[in-house]
Amino acid sequence: MGVLAFPLFLPLLWRLIVVNASFPTTLEGPFKPVTVPFDNQSYHGNAIDLPDTDPQIQRTVQGFEPEQVSVSLSSDYDSVWISWITGDSQIGDDITPLDPESVYSVVQYGIKGSQMSNEEVGYSLVYNQLYPFEGLQNYTSGIIHHVRLTGLEPSTLYQYQCGDPYISAMSDVFYFRTMPPSSPTNYPHRVAVVGDLGLTYNTSTTFGHLLSNHPDLLVLVGGISYADMYLTNGTGSDCYPCSFDESPIHETYQPRWDYWGRFMQPLVANVPTMLVGGKHEIEPQAEDQIFVSYSSRFAFPSEESGSSSSAYYSFNAGGIHFVILNPYTYYDKSSDQYEWLEGDLDNVNRNVTPWLVAVWYPPWYSTFKAQYREAECMRVEMEDLLYEHGVDIVFNGHVHAYERSNRVYNYSLDPCGPVYITVGNGGSREDIAVTHADDPDECPEPSTTADLDIGGGFCGFNFTSGPGAGSFCWDRQPEYSAYRESSFGHGILEVKNETHALWSWHRNRDYYETAGDILYIVREPDRCLANQGTLVLIWIEIGKLISD
Repeated sequence: MGVLAFPLFLPLLWRLIVVNASFPTTLEGPFKPVTVPFDNQSYHGNAIDLPDTDPQIQRTVQGFEPEQVSVSLSSDYDSVWISWITGDSQIGDDITPLDPESVYSVVQYGIKGSQMSNEEVGYSLVYNQLYPFEGLQNYTSGIIHHVRLTGLEPSTLYQYQCGDPYISAMSDVFYFRTMPPSSPTNYPHRVAVVGDLGLTYNTSTTFGHLLSNHPDLLVLVGGISYADMYLTNGTGSDCYPCSFDESPIHETYQPRWDYWGRFMQPLVANVPTMLVGGKHEIEPQAEDQIFVSYSSRFAFPSEESGSSSSAYYSFNAGGIHFVILNPYTYYDKSSDQYEWLEGDLDNVNRNVTPWLVAVWYPPWYSTFKAQYREAECMRVEMEDLLYEHGVDIVFNGHVHAYERSNRVYNYSLDPCGPVYITVGNGGSREDIAVTHADDPDECPEPSTTADLDIGGGFCGFNFTSGPGAGSFCWDRQPEYSAYRESSFGHGILEVKNETHALWSWHRNRDYYETAGDILYIVREPDRCLANQGTLVLIWIEIGKLISD
């Protein structure tokens, strides 16, 4: 079915409840650190992947009929991308790529209730995942289509079909709602945020909760299909390096991407979905190519936002400006990514988009032992820039748990620092993170924490102040960590106005509307942006002195 029949009164009732309820705000912080004890009774070991035989992930279309349909935003409200796949993929020793020009890329659309009399034509491609090693199977995708729709009305429900009308190969009818225009009074009602979904039975629960919470926008913070947990012959493992340490290259089983696209279609074909490239999307192959599947299967507003790469880009969703970053691409101050980020932030008009949200995969402020301070070199390079421009919220994944920070900058409590939220608990098959770096005898050896895929060398030096001074880890839950819990779930961001946004995190084991963690994140632009603007001027003057 292409139609999602949402009971409209439920999200309305929920919004009325949360607007009138009394929840804590960041103005009351910093909060005393809270660790929710691990619930052994509700945890039943690693998540289990959906098998290849599950009907939810089987190909059910015929010929060149579209499947794996998705919609994503362009850089502003008046444009979206529609993507889909036609034809079947191939995997094996002898593969022949399909011809992208053998089928048209057409979207027919119109405002719901009217005729779908508008039509746009896009482009198509195929990609290959090739391995130059004997015994490894190669893969070639179906034909991937991307069509950009422009001139759309804001906050409007559209209906569409995609495919090739000349061979009667069109999809079901799907629906999407455009974002509101950018202003301090217009926001999407609900932005769902989740990372490390994978394709497990836990993913199914997260997926059902996401559907039930009726988001207007979905942000997937990396860790998408987890195809890289498999060899090319389809053999999988909960721990790839533990099981396949003799493989000549980190293999992937690309059909898992097709399974994921089919499984997620009821959501991502109707709700604009923005993806973030993480470690599991690197997928190295012949000729040192990386991120090929990720950058081929989905459309990104890179060009529209002045970026030269699908790895980093930005877009507006009403009065929110989102910046998507990638630590697996060069990020130092001389890099294209840093230069682009600096220019993008300089161009943000906080009178039009008051809220500034940054998203990337590995967290800077996670206190779990897994991936502890793994992206420290990225933090050293970029944190000052984000702070100076007054980033309000940062979303991360990678760590398979939930954690929310107090406002923090450079490991110190700071009322003008961002709130960092880790949501890498969508349901992937890797083990959930339980152990904390501050637990007795659990502080990792510093030299083991750097991720070679992130680069930058070793930057994780000992703390110089506070209870952690002289050590690589604190001996208690750090004061910058406000709340942490080892549980699967997802989050919902509801921006109410230019200063208040309600954040709620929802455990999979609870009813979907029940929030395990909830508070208002409150901006203080008069206090913070003025001070941070002064810092920017100081940095500019220092730069001039150095250049002279």
